[in-house]
Amino acid sequence: MFTQFGATAESLSKASTMVFRIGTDAHLYDDPDDVNIAPLLDSKFDSEKCEALKRLLALIAQGFDVSNFFPQVVKNVASQSIEVKKLVYLYLLHYAEKRPNEALLSINYFQKDLGDTNPLVRAWALRTMAGIRLHVIAPLVLVAVSKCARDPSVYVRKCAANALPKVHDLRLEENTAAIEELVGFLLNDNSPGVIGAAAAAFASVCPTNLSLIGRNYRRLCETLPDVEEWGQIVLIGILLRYAIARHGLVKESIMLSSRDLENIASENGASDTYQKGNEDSNAYFGLKESNADLTNGVCKSEVVDIVSRSYLEGPDKYLSKHRCADVLSSELEGLHFTSAKDNEDIKILLLCTSPLLWSHNSAVVLAAAGVHWIMAPKEDIQKIVKPLLFLMRSSNSSKYVVLCNIQVFSKAVPSLFAPHFEDFFMSPSDSYQVKALKLEILSTIATESSISSIFQEFQDYVKDPDRKFAADTVAAIGLCAQQFPKVANTCLEGLLALASHATDGEAIVLLQAIYSIKAIIGKDPSSNEKVIVHLIRSLESIRVPAARGMIIWMVGEYSDIGNVIPKVLPVVLKYLARCFTVEEVETKLQILNACGKVLLHSKEEELWAYRKVLSYMLDLARCDLNYDIRDRARFIKELLSCYIGSSDTEEGKAQQESRDVSRVLAGRIFGGQIKAPSSEQFSARFYLPGSLSHVVLHAAPGYEPLPRPCSLNFEDPSINSNIVEGAKRPGDGATQSESYTDDPDSVSGSLNEESTSDYSYADSIGGSDGTGGSNVSSSLSEVDVHKEPLIHLSEVGYPNANPDGGSHVDNQYSGSNNLGELISTRSLESWLDENPNSGHNLSEPSSIRKSSARISIGHIHGRVEPKICALLDPANGNGLSVDYAFSSELSSLSPLLVCLQVSFKNCSTEPMMNLQLVEDNKRQDSSDHASAMTESSSHGDVPSLVPMEEIANLGPSETINIMLQVRFRHHLLPLKLVLWCNGKTYPVKLRPDIGYFVRPLPMDIGVFSAKEAQLPGMFEYTRRCIFTDHIGELKKGDKPGTNDQFLVICECLAVKVLSNANFFLVSVDMPVSANLDDASGLRLRFSGELLSNSVPCLVTLVLEGTCFEPLNILVKVNCEETVFGLNLLNRIVNLLAEPARG
Repeated sequence: MFTQFGATAESLSKASTMVFRIGTDAHLYDDPDDVNIAPLLDSKFDSEKCEALKRLLALIAQGFDVSNFFPQVVKNVASQSIEVKKLVYLYLLHYAEKRPNEALLSINYFQKDLGDTNPLVRAWALRTMAGIRLHVIAPLVLVAVSKCARDPSVYVRKCAANALPKVHDLRLEENTAAIEELVGFLLNDNSPGVIGAAAAAFASVCPTNLSLIGRNYRRLCETLPDVEEWGQIVLIGILLRYAIARHGLVKESIMLSSRDLENIASENGASDTYQKGNEDSNAYFGLKESNADLTNGVCKSEVVDIVSRSYLEGPDKYLSKHRCADVLSSELEGLHFTSAKDNEDIKILLLCTSPLLWSHNSAVVLAAAGVHWIMAPKEDIQKIVKPLLFLMRSSNSSKYVVLCNIQVFSKAVPSLFAPHFEDFFMSPSDSYQVKALKLEILSTIATESSISSIFQEFQDYVKDPDRKFAADTVAAIGLCAQQFPKVANTCLEGLLALASHATDGEAIVLLQAIYSIKAIIGKDPSSNEKVIVHLIRSLESIRVPAARGMIIWMVGEYSDIGNVIPKVLPVVLKYLARCFTVEEVETKLQILNACGKVLLHSKEEELWAYRKVLSYMLDLARCDLNYDIRDRARFIKELLSCYIGSSDTEEGKAQQESRDVSRVLAGRIFGGQIKAPSSEQFSARFYLPGSLSHVVLHAAPGYEPLPRPCSLNFEDPSINSNIVEGAKRPGDGATQSESYTDDPDSVSGSLNEESTSDYSYADSIGGSDGTGGSNVSSSLSEVDVHKEPLIHLSEVGYPNANPDGGSHVDNQYSGSNNLGELISTRSLESWLDENPNSGHNLSEPSSIRKSSARISIGHIHGRVEPKICALLDPANGNGLSVDYAFSSELSSLSPLLVCLQVSFKNCSTEPMMNLQLVEDNKRQDSSDHASAMTESSSHGDVPSLVPMEEIANLGPSETINIMLQVRFRHHLLPLKLVLWCNGKTYPVKLRPDIGYFVRPLPMDIGVFSAKEAQLPGMFEYTRRCIFTDHIGELKKGDKPGTNDQFLVICECLAVKVLSNANFFLVSVDMPVSANLDDASGLRLRFSGELLSNSVPCLVTLVLEGTCFEPLNILVKVNCEETVFGLNLLNRIVNLLAEPARG
């Protein structure tokens, strides 16, 4: 009836498409031939110009050529609109090389924009000028880059660093020195963002000019953790190359085999001392030969030698001369070495790259792991294991790259990953390439204790539908059997069964099984005679030519072994002679070879029969269609002529000598001993860890091996100086009045960071630059807590103070009762802001000083009251009320047990009998308590509930308190219990409190800061909440003083945390500010460790706001246990946000 509804579906589809396009720029891609673009470009309104430019960029994205609009776009470069300028710059970057003449017309505008007050405009102008890539304007671009390199804006200086490689690509030799000078200047910058871009420019412009790095080496190491992720990768490689070129390899590292080190140490006269230290470090890895469990876990010096030389020389150069032993030894003697224990540059490099092992970026983790693999002492290499294993949880592509690096590490030091063999078991989502790498790693790191578990996995892998992967598994089984002779027989049985049941469609599996059997037999042929006989019997059923060829090879090779094989040889040779004409070429060749070997090893009584069979097969081969068979037959006939020909006693002397020569040659060719294969093929190629070449197994463009150790000039006065003498750092001296206004919505990050401070990350983790001072010691003791002064005023530096509360304490002065002695002059100046530009600030430009006071709260523990929870309500328990509260006491039976104070109260008028809490439907007599705990502890299994003593009688209105010890299987799931009373049961649930899964860990502020620095990145969790409990407390009291207000806030926070969690209060830092009501900067630190595994758990509370208003609290938890740390963070945030009761 209503025909218009026939197109309902199509209409709805179009309508929905239009709805989704509302508010987007999708309409810009609709009409490629839009004729309105030219009029819009000439419009007087910036909005219409933006619309036209967006259409042009959309057409460029689709691949259309819109260069005909170039003149109209260029004239809009003079527009005052920032958005129009940005779009014009993007268009010019794309077409500047095609229209160079028109592009040159806009150079004046670019130079004008370089002086704009907006740093975004200055940066865009520089990017566009550098992107034009014209030799004519190269000098102008270089001048612009030089100017922007000293710009007060961080973003502009970063763009200047990014422009240097573009200028260098123009290949202007006369500008090379100036470009390198700018690179060195930008490497001396204070901003991590600029240093990351400068490092990329250094790697592109002058990667061999390591003297530029020597001027700033230590400060670059300290700044490394704050650089952006992709800049960290480049900077790590640069610092590693400088360290090797300046100081050489580390003699304690794994890169030097024990044989080489012994020679070098003896030449230096320190052989005995060093060898002893080397044995100690080797013992850490199980490198001593007496360790039976790590038979395959020793440090393979041959592989390590190949790897280290490949890193230094490049695989191609090394493989071309690896047979020249004299050359290698002479080169080794010329190398220089250093010690990681004594060299400060090596120590700071390893120290600053350690936190990056847990970076979110997989490439950063690999780069940091490469530094530790090459430079760290042997006892510290184990740090890279867990980060690399964690990366295996990522995507298949990342997993493949990580496994490629682990493969090399495990070849050199198998024991490094041997305890973690389960992490290399296959996952259903793994690709074939990942599975192949895991198989190779498993066969490398297998030990006698783990081989049984690995073989169980291999049994499942053999059944995999991917028969290529199954064949690889068979090869891995063969490798493991060769390494562990104790399991060789078991492997042979399995491989024989697999070979017997393999069909012609599984030729690859059958072939690999026979090859593995052949390799295992080669280790001990005499004890595997039965296996050879079994293979001979299976010749009839095996039709794969290559597999038949290997079996026939074994027949000839081991023809004189044992008693059974010589007896079956006549039958086997007759069978082979009968089948010779129908065999494939490779099988025929092996038959001829086997017959020659049998004849060579035969006894006198068997010689005639074997000679007859060989003559028959040589006649057949001589008439074969394949010329290889015919050539082989003629060769064997001439070689074995002394055995095949008739024995003539009257032969001449020359003929006798010819027969003797033939006999010797035959013995050499067919009777020689087979050499055992080398543990590592010399053809293996090893490239630097984390590099693209390491994955593709050939030198990718731009790959360079490590520099020659100690090749950097020792007498260079610029090396080892942290800053360039007389040079002003970019950004120094730029005050707030000289800065420009930036657009925070256009560029991520802070563009207003005009004058940045030095980033001294190493101060927080080691104080390597010597400016950190002594560590703060403020340990609070339960006994002497009342004897300490109430307030310690101190001068605390927070380098790079950030909103996450990650500042670090640098120094603290001793407390005193005299306020004038407690506060230094610098603290007073900072507090009262009387002289912000004094000489004190200029003398230490590398840190931002903020005065604070450390408070010791001595009476806080008396106010801590654990939260009481109801276990059974009197209404549901027939008058019985049961409450419980978590106790801070620690169990003496097991660290996994949590103590609870349980209160039983009889609210009825009748007595109650036989009260007991037991596990779900389990009741145990109290007399069995000791025996049950002894039995459970002996078996290593802690029960969920330690049996409580039964309460025989509970009178009316009587209350009994008992201590209960419980093990929660999970920190979020309740424990189901049953309460017995008067013969009745009441099911109850005991809900855990994650705050009591830790125990207090006393420490001072120095230890706290050090542990906090070791748990960055993925081990740091933060959330914010609003705290209001202090407002009521402040209104109750009559104490208007500032110290009292701060003390009330600190007490409220500490009491609430300690009442809900079993932590240790480390310190309370109170800010010293001109605003007496400003509580911003108030910081509380708590420490504890998990009951289950003693992993440290650190909690930091940082306050923002005024005293009489709700405070914004940043809660930060540092803990290696990710799940526990996140749940604990949520628990603390919820309890702080919850208003106080009553």
